[in-house]
Amino acid sequence: MFWLRDKWYDILAFIDMGGPVLWAIFILLFVMWLMILERMWYYSFTYPGERKRIINEWNQRTDTTSWYAKRIKDAKVSEASIKLRSGLGFLESLVAISPLFGLFGTVYGMLNVFDIMAIAGTSNARAMAGGVSKATIPTMAGMVAALSGVFFTTYFKRKAVVEREKLEDRMQSH
Repeated sequence: MFWLRDKWYDILAFIDMGGPVLWAIFILLFVMWLMILERMWYYSFTYPGERKRIINEWNQRTDTTSWYAKRIKDAKVSEASIKLRSGLGFLESLVAISPLFGLFGTVYGMLNVFDIMAIAGTSNARAMAGGVSKATIPTMAGMVAALSGVFFTTYFKRKAVVEREKLEDRMQSH
C-alpha cells in the first residue's frame, strides 16, 4: 500500500514541476479518457443490442422493397449512424485543444524564467532551471495527451463508418 502512496506523491511532484497549467491538462486528459471509455462501452455493449433490434424490426416488415420502405431503412440507418458518431466531435476538440494547453504552459514557464532574470539581474542557470521545466513539461504533457486521443478518434470514426455500412448491408430486401 505504501507504493501507491509513493506513486501518488511522484505524480504530485511531477505536476508541481510543470506548474498550474499541468492541472488543466490533467483535467482535460481525464475528460478525454472518460469520453474514450464511454465510446468503447457503446461500441462493445450498447450498439450490438441496438443493431440487433433494428435488424429484427426490419426483418419483421412485410414490405421491404417499396419507396416508402427504403426511406424507413435510410432513416433507421441514419439514426444508428448519428448514435455511432455521437460525441466524436467533442472528443476531436479535446484532442485539438491539448497541445494548445501545452503551449500555454510553455508561455507560463517562460514568464517565470523572465521573472527570475528580472529579480536576479543575471542569467543564473540554476535560478532559471525551475522556469524552464515549467515551460517544457506542459508542452510534453499536452502533446502526449493529444497523441493518446488521436488514435482513438481515428479508430472511432472508422468504426462508425464500418458499422453503418454493415447495418445497411444486413437490412436486405425480402
